[in-house]
Amino acid sequence: MQTYLHRGDNFDIIAPAGGTTRGMPILIGDLFGVAMNDSGAGETVTIVREGVFSDQPKAAGAAWALGDALYWDAAALTFTKTAANNTRVGIAGDVAQAGDVTGIVIIDRRVG
Repeated sequence: MQTYLHRGDNFDIIAPAGGTTRGMPILIGDLFGVAMNDSGAGETVTIVREGVFSDQPKAAGAAWALGDALYWDAAALTFTKTAANNTRVGIAGDVAQAGDVTGIVIIDRRVG
């Protein structure tokens, strides 16, 4: 098939204002992934659109159970269980306590 490019698990984008750091979640429109590398604003960064990621920023105040639906809060730059005004991007990969500020996230590019 001549029009097929690749699976899409990893995808190159132009880094947003402020650039990226490795492991940083990025949402552009409905395209979500985690940065594979550091980059400056306007440079190319590869995002991983599927997989299990540790130490991801978690909204404090709500506990996670394994398998909970997770959303990206673009204003707070955290994963949350709150659906309103946020984008569904994955599920909780482990239990996290209400006071935790990071968690394990399973990102599935087909979710959302």
